[in-house]
Amino acid sequence: MSGVFLGVDGGGTKTAFALVSGAGEVLASTVGPSCYYLGQGIELVADVLREGVESVCGAAGVPADQLAYAFFALPGYGEVSADLETLNSIPGRVLGHQRYSCDNDMVAGWAGSLGAIDGVNVIGGTGSMAYGERDGRGLRIGGWGELFDDEGSAYWIAIRGLNAFAKMSDGRLIPGPLLKHLAEHLQLASDLDLVDVVLNRWQGDRARIASLARLVTAGAADGDEVCTAILREAGQALADLVKAAITQLGYAPGEVVPVSYSGGVFTSDEVRTAFQQHLADASVDLRDPMLSPVLGAALYAARLAGTPLTTESVAKLVAIR
Repeated sequence: MSGVFLGVDGGGTKTAFALVSGAGEVLASTVGPSCYYLGQGIELVADVLREGVESVCGAAGVPADQLAYAFFALPGYGEVSADLETLNSIPGRVLGHQRYSCDNDMVAGWAGSLGAIDGVNVIGGTGSMAYGERDGRGLRIGGWGELFDDEGSAYWIAIRGLNAFAKMSDGRLIPGPLLKHLAEHLQLASDLDLVDVVLNRWQGDRARIASLARLVTAGAADGDEVCTAILREAGQALADLVKAAITQLGYAPGEVVPVSYSGGVFTSDEVRTAFQQHLADASVDLRDPMLSPVLGAALYAARLAGTPLTTESVAKLVAIR
């Protein structure tokens, strides 16, 4: 079937799939587990993509070998040079053809948020990074991993929340609502059981730890000043990624740059407010995201195929997002 594009958006917690027609209709969508393979084995990518493509194509009644083009936005792509050949080959085995392209999931976030136009998007998800394009040049800032970077990400927020919990329990910080939120959510018999849950049972699992960021948001909503400070610092860190991208892309002083954002971290009012405030001195046109990253991936697939969706078709997608 001509004119049907597959968008795939991988992330630290899930992988989303969507089929979009050239007329701007979402024919089918589905969500599968994360295809973040670092530490898990690269065959995880093949397994997740195979199951997701079969599901979304089956739901739409569109055979995978009849897709016009597909774009796979994969977490971790480009971070291990030796893996690129394998990652680039996996979709071909899944689809049965070579009408596809792969890149990092940051590209899907940018394409969805800005409608695939020049500008900068910052991702605040399990990890964090910014991606921008200008005059055909793409640039990545951040995203070096949770151990020593990913500032402002859900993982980064959660780790600081866990640190605050420990200090509150010890009396090194005045106990706030976060103490109760975490203890109840994790069903801790005693505060020290946090060690058992996170390090023993979870084995430091990245996605599970990142999921605790929402408890920091809940603590802030209940007046926990420590949680509020963590979220504000996250917003500032994400804004710094944008500023660095604008500088590295060579935008001239005073040139207005379209900027947007994506990822669950931005559901926090505190994060969004701090993000906006930290960009107040920059020449940016801050925009709410137009489309989800997975629809952005489909939009980018159409662009790579040489048949970009019309303004009217994109508007249809925005209307039904």
